[in-house]
Amino acid sequence: MFSPILRRQFARLAPLLLVLPGTLAVVLLLVAPIGDTFSETIGPEGSRLANYVAFFSSEYNLLVLNRTLGVAAMTTLISLTLGFFAATAISRSRGALRQVLMIASVFPLLTGAIVRSFAWMVILGRNGMVNEALLMSGLIDEPVPLLFSRISMVIGLVYLFTPLAILSLVGVLDAIDESVLEASSSLGASPLKVFFQVTLPLAIPGLIVGGVLVFTGSLAAFATARLLGGEAQMILPTLLHEKAMVSFDWTSASTIAVIMVTMTLVIILVANRVARRLNPAMG
Repeated sequence: MFSPILRRQFARLAPLLLVLPGTLAVVLLLVAPIGDTFSETIGPEGSRLANYVAFFSSEYNLLVLNRTLGVAAMTTLISLTLGFFAATAISRSRGALRQVLMIASVFPLLTGAIVRSFAWMVILGRNGMVNEALLMSGLIDEPVPLLFSRISMVIGLVYLFTPLAILSLVGVLDAIDESVLEASSSLGASPLKVFFQVTLPLAIPGLIVGGVLVFTGSLAAFATARLLGGEAQMILPTLLHEKAMVSFDWTSASTIAVIMVTMTLVIILVANRVARRLNPAMG
């Protein structure tokens, strides 16, 4: 039998031993590859950050970076707006209707991003449903080039990530007590004031989580950007692919990867700061 001293020491170490396998997996599978990628971008002594200086000195790279942020911001705004309305409808539904709406919301997640992007290529193509409808209505005389544009890329990304926004918001809206909304209305608040002063502040956690998921996902959505945006609408993921698989410039590809990871971490930290400031109950 173990002595009381050994049992007490084991009791102290037990929590550490339980988290050790998971910690090792995260370090080996996530932290170490990122560290190795970062080490590839460090230049010789005296010009350690030369690769980053070269990246930000290129007007084309800055154009791609601005386009990436713009597309991600537009996708996030549209996805959260659509997701909020859809989540509100789901949270107010009951029974079979709620189940049907939930299934319809998450159904796109059951198909891959490439399949969904190809579907939009068919819809937005020169002989696609949109152009056919516009031609039949007489609004246009010849097909409009909708593919390989920023609009087509945003449409594909919105379709890709709106289900995540819905899932992030449904639980938060379900947790809002109906009596709070009824009390606000009984005190004379208009529906608009109830929304902006009660519903929206209480939904901030879901908006923050959904916004981070959509924004960071849009930053790294290679397949959708490549199929719907093409080379004319290059963003960071497609630029990284070109540097690594076409030019075989692994140093530049690693530099872009580190910049994307840094952007993701900054976005998460800023989102947490904003969430705490807007909703002190979050910590």
